[in-house]
Amino acid sequence: MILPANKVSIILANWREEIVVAKVYDALAAAEPDANRKDLLQRMAESEYEHARLWEERLRDLGVDVDKRTIEAPLRKQMRLLRMFGPDAMIRRIEHEERHHVAEYQDQIARLGDEASTKILELVIPDEEVHAQKLHIMAQQAESGPRSRLDSLLAREKWHAHGTASWIGDAIYGVNDGLGAVFGIVSAVAGATSASPKFVLIAGLAGMIGSAFSMGSSAFLAAKSERDVHESEIERERMEIETDPEHEREELELMYQLKGFTEPEAQKLVERLTSNKDVFLQTMVREELGINEDRFPNPWTSSGVAGVSTAIGAFLPIIPFFYTSGMPAVWQSLVISVLAHFAVGASKTFVTGRSWVKQGLEMTFVGMVGGALAYGFGLLLGTHGGLGD
Repeated sequence: MILPANKVSIILANWREEIVVAKVYDALAAAEPDANRKDLLQRMAESEYEHARLWEERLRDLGVDVDKRTIEAPLRKQMRLLRMFGPDAMIRRIEHEERHHVAEYQDQIARLGDEASTKILELVIPDEEVHAQKLHIMAQQAESGPRSRLDSLLAREKWHAHGTASWIGDAIYGVNDGLGAVFGIVSAVAGATSASPKFVLIAGLAGMIGSAFSMGSSAFLAAKSERDVHESEIERERMEIETDPEHEREELELMYQLKGFTEPEAQKLVERLTSNKDVFLQTMVREELGINEDRFPNPWTSSGVAGVSTAIGAFLPIIPFFYTSGMPAVWQSLVISVLAHFAVGASKTFVTGRSWVKQGLEMTFVGMVGGALAYGFGLLLGTHGGLGD
């Protein structure tokens, strides 16, 4: 059968794309340190070379010789992209191209109207679909694999497992916010009113209440939004398992192969995990989405911890003004605030793991600079704004 020139050009483009992608897989495999991922990439390269060979044979049957120089420009472009953006970004890019190839090849079955080409397409399309799926898993492994492994490690530590670290962080940052905000208010009002207890207490208590409600409501909304997003993702995963369980099982097998299991080991493990629907869903949620349901934030807990801790932090700088006034109250407030800033900064080590001394001094410096600026601003208002009268 003699095909029109435009149809021959389609087959030539197929050959060129397949051999370029094969060489990209070779380059990705060469740069891949993980033995299992390297093996998968090499096998995909071999598959693409086979596709290119099939198209080359079809062209030869049609009396067309391929010119391998025509792949040089597109190959240089792909290699340049690989150098610029790295293997992980390239894997995502090639996944997109493989999915495009599948759609294009399915369309070509009708467009070419050539029995020999159709047979090649029917062989190639399933391979391209598998390649796209494997690349998708690889991209997810690069993005969420470390998070999944971290969840497994943290699950052994009871104080992590039930979200304790989360509320510790909320408490620390709540105290930090309240202390910083109200110390600034107290400094400014003290500077403007010659440290009048009446004005400082009114402003300080108002700031405390406002900051506590603000932090509490913000923490509630943030935790609720995060929980809603996670629950929505889990529900979509549940629907995928119900509508296409075989696809999900294959994804899970590939994930475990990329973690180091052999193909038979991964199949056996997945068979055991997927025998229970609840375990199947929990495993897919953890491995594919990187979500641990045990560590979902509780909006009410987050709100309460943030609000109360903010109020505590905000109350500290105003304590001296309940029993004294003038500069003695200012100096006592300063001492309390310095000590509190250092303690709050040092306690951040529970969340960040950094040096408690360094973090304490850092927090103290920032707080004192803010307080000094606020006090100076208050003096300026008191002198020129008539607030000190």
